[in-house]
Parts: sequence; C-alpha cells; structure tokens
Amino acid sequence: MGDVTRIVIIGGGPGGYEAALVAAQLGAEVTVVDRDGLGGASVLTDCVPSKTLIATAEVLTNFDSSYQELGITLDGETEGREERAISVDLGKVNRRVKRLAIAQSHDITQSVTRAGVTVLRGKGRLGAGGQAADGSREVIVEGPDGDTQSLRADTVLIATGVHPREAPDARPDGERILNWTQMYDIEELPAELIVVGSGVTGAEFAGAYQALGSKVTLVSSRDRVLPGEDPDAAEVLEEVFRRRGMNVMSRRRAESAKRVGDRVEVTLNTGEVISGTHCLIAIGSIPNTADMGLEEAGVKLNDWGQIVVDRVSRTSASGVYAAGDCTGVFMLASVAAMQGRIAMYHALGDAVQPLNLKTIASNIFTDPEIATVGYTAADVSCGKMDAVEIKLPLRGNPRAKMQGIRDGFVKLLCRPGTGIVVGGVVVAPRASELIHSISLAVDNSLTVEQVANAFTVYPSLSGSTAEAARQLHIRKRAESES
Repeated sequence: MGDVTRIVIIGGGPGGYEAALVAAQLGAEVTVVDRDGLGGASVLTDCVPSKTLIATAEVLTNFDSSYQELGITLDGETEGREERAISVDLGKVNRRVKRLAIAQSHDITQSVTRAGVTVLRGKGRLGAGGQAADGSREVIVEGPDGDTQSLRADTVLIATGVHPREAPDARPDGERILNWTQMYDIEELPAELIVVGSGVTGAEFAGAYQALGSKVTLVSSRDRVLPGEDPDAAEVLEEVFRRRGMNVMSRRRAESAKRVGDRVEVTLNTGEVISGTHCLIAIGSIPNTADMGLEEAGVKLNDWGQIVVDRVSRTSASGVYAAGDCTGVFMLASVAAMQGRIAMYHALGDAVQPLNLKTIASNIFTDPEIATVGYTAADVSCGKMDAVEIKLPLRGNPRAKMQGIRDGFVKLLCRPGTGIVVGGVVVAPRASELIHSISLAVDNSLTVEQVANAFTVYPSLSGSTAEAARQLHIRKRAESES
C-alpha cells in the first residue's frame, strides 16, 4: 500500500466533503478533519438552515400577495380586513430548520464514511516542519478534549470556510443582537427586526422575516440593496421590499448597536438612532485561516486573510490546495464543491477542467429570487465583454398572470455578431430553477437562435427565456440587414 496517496482535508463543508468523496473514489487514503460536523456552515448554520426558513417565508408571501386575486376566501374574513390572514410559529419553524440541518449533516457523514473516508473531530493545522524529503507534510489535529495527534499527508486541502464579521461596537449577544448563525435559536418572532447590511445575507433575512410577520428595517450603507448584483434586479427587489412595508434606510452606516432593556438601539453615522426588539448584524465574513500555520508553510494569503489559489485550487505551497469560502473566489456552496473536486482531480492526476467563473450560476433566495449566470451588464458597461441585452418583464408572461406574479423579468446577453449567449439574469419566483436553461446556453456557447428554437411548455415562465432569445435574434437580423 506504499503507493497509496494520503490526503488530509481540513474542513468538512462542501469543499471538503465533496473532495473527500472524489479522492476516495480515485483510490486515495483520505482523512477529513472537521470541528463542527460534516456539511460545515453551509449545512449547519448557513445555506440549508436559511433556505429552510425562507421556504416557510415563501409560502406565507405567496399566499398573502395573491390569495384574494386568485379568488381564495378565508372563513370569517370580512371586507376591508387589515390584519394578517395567517401567522407563523417561529419556534416550530426553527426547530424544523435545525432538525433538517442535523439530518443533512448525518446523511453526508454516512456517505463519506461509506466511501472509506476517516473522519476526525477536531481542529487541524499544518505542522511547522514544512515538506519532508518524500514531499509529505505534517497535519496536527487538536481534538475536542485538547489531545493532539499528528498525520502525514502527501496532499492537504484547506476548506475551513468563514465566520461572521463583527463590529467592535455591535457585538452579538445571542439574544437581541445576533449574527446569522444565531437566528435559528429564536423562539418568538421578532416584533421589530433591524437588519444591518444589505448584501445577500442581509437581504435574504430581511425579506424572510418581513414575510414571517416582523416589522423590518434594513440599513444599507450603499445607494441600494444588493450593491454587487444586477442593478435592474436590485431595483425590483428594493421596490418590492418597500411596497410590502419594509423600511429601507439607504446611504447609512451603523456605528453601534446596544441593548437597552428588552430593546436594541442602533446608532447610525447620520446621528439617527433607530430602535427595535432585535438586530441582525450581517456585515460580511472573515475567513477561518488564522492560527493554522499557513503562512509559515508558504501559503500566500491576501489582505483579507483569504487563501490565494489558481484555477485548479493550488495554493502557493507545494502539495497544499484550498477550496471554498476561505479562498474568497466565489462564495457559493456549489463553487466550494467544484473547487474541492478539481483539487483532488488535479492532485491525483485525473483529467481536470480548470474552474471557469463565467459559467457559474448563482441565486439570491429573496422573494422574488434573483438568479444570474455568465457576464453581467456591469461587464458590458466597463468594456470587459461586448454584448447586447434584452429585458422582458414577467408581467407579460401568461403563466405569471395566472399565478398573480407582478414583479420580475428575464434578461439575456449575447454577442452582437454571433448571437452566442454569454449571460443572463432571472428575477422571478423560483428563479433558481429557471436559470438552468440559460446556464446550459452559456456553458455550451449556444446562440439565441438555438435557445429560441427549443420547445417550451405553454404556458410557462420559461417561455419568457425563449421569447427573449427570439427578440434578440430579430434584433440581430435587423442590424445585419441595415
């Protein structure tokens, strides 16, 4: 067994456990060192819990926004009724959230161990000795009870994720001032929730809690919510937020948050003081790369503490790879998993295709959802890509009319000469499902003609994708004839 490659993976999130499965399938001897449970933050405190919570919020939003238009009446409902038709038991919701997260982590653990992977509970770091003569490295594992053990690895993968960023004057206490990992311990629905931060996490929680019945104030330091996303999409979402009663406070930065009895006071840089029953701090994340011996081993970190990697997940240290949010490449579970798989394919000499960021599909689980893939309107405006775009509002789609959907659109971008689809945005309910056809087009360099000629179901929301492609084809043909 001397020719078996020894792989040690530090971190059991999507980057780590997907890498472990690939490495085991390729015949390596694999050990995963994990501190909190396989699945990592993605399964235990981030993606799985938040999207489970949002699933409940989605049912409430869909019912609230359309039941009257669809002809649904409630027992005892009176004309001009102002109070909400249905309510939520947040304690029950959160217990379901945590139950599903733990079950998913258990399923992943079973899958990994069945593949022959050894799972060690503890915190891993690189040993101080660097590479041995045979090219291997030492990994030190500190167990839950403080005992340590030494492992030898021919290849090491770092997949340690991130943790919530905290502001010095807004420390979470787990009761009234919270980070996103603590939101699932609340038993009662916050009457008045202040969300500090309007990025993806802030926007998702703000929308979800508004749907659950909280009065929400969203504090955004930028001109709009979701400043890093498609401007048209962000505009639609902010308009929906405001229409549903959310107080969106733009161009304001929170300087402090403090407990005042059973309330929280947030002081803004404008001097304003806003008060609520609870406050969520969602101001970004910090990579879990400290005290791991990385720089001593020759692993380069950037100014934010993220591990610098290339397109096959290699770090600057021989035999050390990295995957997931700790690299800052694209903070999505799907990307972390792909980085981990690519790392193992490369390390073990299998065929590998380097990571292509322009084929990544992403989704923001607000209501409506915002899904994107490929090049963006910002890429076109800055000259990175020469493309033409079209945007079709969903209000003209027959299925949208039937379902009472008023907000959203489909946007396609294509090359002006060839008509090859290079990007797209979908703002709609379940945009995460609708983006797939555009992802296929981008990944396979399909033309708008090919997208337009593929059959779609009538009526369907996906029909708007085909219609957008048809209109781009007509525009391209007109331009070529002029």
